[in-house]
Amino acid sequence: MNSVAEGTDHKLPNDLKTALLKDKMAFAAWQRITPLARNEWICWTISVKQQKTRDEHVRRAVKELAEGKRRPCCWVGCIHRSDKPMNKTQKWMFGKKS
Repeated sequence: MNSVAEGTDHKLPNDLKTALLKDKMAFAAWQRITPLARNEWICWTISVKQQKTRDEHVRRAVKELAEGKRRPCCWVGCIHRSDKPMNKTQKWMFGKKS
């Protein structure tokens, strides 16, 4: 099997990598999406506080990739990207959390 593609600003975490390698359809979808899309999935998965939530995000990522989804839904996007500033929604969300 080929190597597993990474995101742009985030390294693929082992739990997500292991789950992707166990599902052929999700893995194929992962390899086809853009590096920015992979980055969104990784950031969405690792940006949670509780392990239970992270485990659920890993399961959902694999399921939704296998179903053809290209990016996580209803998420403000990766704030870690260095190639663009945060958008208004991201600034509002982080202002609200402070």
